[in-house]
Amino acid sequence: MGTMAAPPCHFVVVPFPGRGHVNSMLNLCRLLAARDGVTASVVVTEEWLGLLGGDPALSPGVSLEAIPNVIPSEHGRAADWAGFVEAVYTKMEAPFERLLDRLGWGVPPAAIITDTFVPGAVRVGNRRGIPVCVLSALNATMFSVHYHFDRLPTAAGGSAEIADVSDPSLIENYIPGLKSIRLTDLEPTHADKIRLEKILEAYPYVRKAQCVIFTTFYELESNVIDSLKRELPCPVFAVGPCIPFMSLQEKQDANPEEEEQQQGGYMAWLDAQPARSVLYVSLGSFLSVSSAQLDEIGIGLARSKVRFLWVLRDDACSRGVQDSIRGSGGGMVVPWCDQLKVLCHPSVGGFFTHYGLNSTVEALYAGVPMLTLPIAFDQPINGRLIVEEWKVGYSLMKEKSLRADGVVVGSEDIAETVKRLMMDRGGEGEADGVMRRRASLMREAARGAVEGGGSSHRDVTSFIEYISHFKS
Repeated sequence: MGTMAAPPCHFVVVPFPGRGHVNSMLNLCRLLAARDGVTASVVVTEEWLGLLGGDPALSPGVSLEAIPNVIPSEHGRAADWAGFVEAVYTKMEAPFERLLDRLGWGVPPAAIITDTFVPGAVRVGNRRGIPVCVLSALNATMFSVHYHFDRLPTAAGGSAEIADVSDPSLIENYIPGLKSIRLTDLEPTHADKIRLEKILEAYPYVRKAQCVIFTTFYELESNVIDSLKRELPCPVFAVGPCIPFMSLQEKQDANPEEEEQQQGGYMAWLDAQPARSVLYVSLGSFLSVSSAQLDEIGIGLARSKVRFLWVLRDDACSRGVQDSIRGSGGGMVVPWCDQLKVLCHPSVGGFFTHYGLNSTVEALYAGVPMLTLPIAFDQPINGRLIVEEWKVGYSLMKEKSLRADGVVVGSEDIAETVKRLMMDRGGEGEADGVMRRRASLMREAARGAVEGGGSSHRDVTSFIEYISHFKS
């Protein structure tokens, strides 16, 4: 039996094994595989193969390949974040390289696309002479902070610490292009020396890659992307939004009765609500809020008298709060939903979010204003951009709250801010209507970027052409 013929342009793709990172990478692969002659094999652990449904043929042109479970389980990984990341850095490289030998195409792939935080894949590509492309599942702003971290005022001795994370100075004083971001925005994650050192450990490998890909789109972070294009030693491509917008039409074409049965009735409930009247609430899958904060959110939603659809496990908050939520009469609680489809529904008028990048970009694509409760890592940065630069949302966190452990935002503040967000109908005579009109403009920019001739569509084309030059 001979070896399998290599596709014209085949990518081997290695996401960081976390929900947001995997989703971004899969959506990038779907964008690439929509082009003629392009296919992708996505390398995941056996556990993640099961989490993704177990079918190696994921979508047209995109397949899954599994390596053994050499890292801690996805369930409970937040309990030892540093240990999990260390395992990804050190234990995925060898089985990934063995997988490359086993695939049997006869020739190397056109390129390896790897997450910033899977440096072992960069090492494998460099050893084998395969072009390596680093994908940042964080926004370009956060990437620039980490890449240029040595420019920030660090603690004595040159250690990976910011001298004073309570300093409200603008980061643009040190790193060009970051207009509204402050040093204080880094504190929730960067005050933890061990966490920060693990993050920064990955970035020297960016300098060993042949290009960098962002899941954002140019219009969203043009200042930062322009700055990175000038400063990085390799090409930069912004190909987002890397969200499942391509599947929206596919779902519309499916059997609506079967689709509704699978979704547990929440779409029918949304259909029955007035336009822009529902607040969609989802606070992420990994970095989550405390049970005390969830209780305050539940009480605040009930007090606001606003209709809401909340993605929440039954055991996530106290029984009394669950009863309060269900007794409010204006809300629906579900364990899961098709988030982008919900955000694009005409009855949804706001999104209460933790500000992870995927959720943020999905809201921008849907044109839905946001209410934010950032927790850690890139979320405070995303929150700053949304509230101060893009002006499409409100934040529940005050400056002092971001710098204090265990701060809980009270139900009264939540109720008042929810009402403020949802009372904005975008009318010409209302001050807050400006925010909803800004969200509408962002929606047009996000959708225009991925259409033929748009900035992201052009960058996907340029990226494929760039990688093709390595094969010629």
